[in-house]
Amino acid sequence: VQLQASGGGLVQVGGSLRVSCTASGGTIGSVVMAWFRQAPGKEREFVAAHSWSGRRTFYADSVKGRFTISRIGADNSIHLQMRSLKSEDTAVYFCAADLNDRTLITLPAVSSSWRYIYWGQGTLVTVSS
Repeated sequence: VQLQASGGGLVQVGGSLRVSCTASGGTIGSVVMAWFRQAPGKEREFVAAHSWSGRRTFYADSVKGRFTISRIGADNSIHLQMRSLKSEDTAVYFCAADLNDRTLITLPAVSSSWRYIYWGQGTLVTVSS
């Protein structure tokens, strides 16, 4: 399975942007898909996750209420709608899919990058003031 992220770009503080991730080379099905981000000089951090089977979403506290993760039907894509963007949201955003333990779908599990099997190449989001 290959993941392709798209939609990054330059946006002003307070603006909105949507990034998307499409899977190819296989069917994602009911697996968990997620977004992580990595700012310059910082470690990769969890942003949001979507569990298709459990119809659940998970968010980092830093983006809760501003970002929305979604997946439409059985589409092999997930989207991250970002609103009220802040300069600290500037980062490369990576999509990830499929946990190494599909039975463990909790916030601690879905927010752990090492649990994901597939990763996309990342898309840069720059929020300017």
